[in-house]
Amino acid sequence: MEVLEEHLHWQKQERASHGIEWSLAGRVFTTRSGEPLDAANVRRDFRAIVKKAGLAPEWMPRELRHGFVSLLSDHGIPLERIAMLVGHSSQATAEAVYRKQLHPVITQGAEAMDEIFDFEARRPRGEA
Repeated sequence: MEVLEEHLHWQKQERASHGIEWSLAGRVFTTRSGEPLDAANVRRDFRAIVKKAGLAPEWMPRELRHGFVSLLSDHGIPLERIAMLVGHSSQATAEAVYRKQLHPVITQGAEAMDEIFDFEARRPRGEA
């Protein structure tokens, strides 16, 4: 809430500095003049954030979408609800394109490696 309140304060300052040029559409996230953001605005701002964070420059907003769906899925959110949250008309797209069960895959891999490299279980008792 604090961040959104700060954002609203910033918007009010921007609105005051632009006077009548400010678009009064009531949007939360806009260009500096209050117009709707388009894909180019989002990509440009995202690239700046990625650079400032020191991440690889090829990071794109779609990676956030994949992560969002994967994390919700991993935390037991029903696929129907996930599909609705990401704007899909059916859950098939979310299932086919975005759902990545990261935790179970990592856990299964780690368990398999434990079995493969379980030297303690293979070592005769009394040996160090």
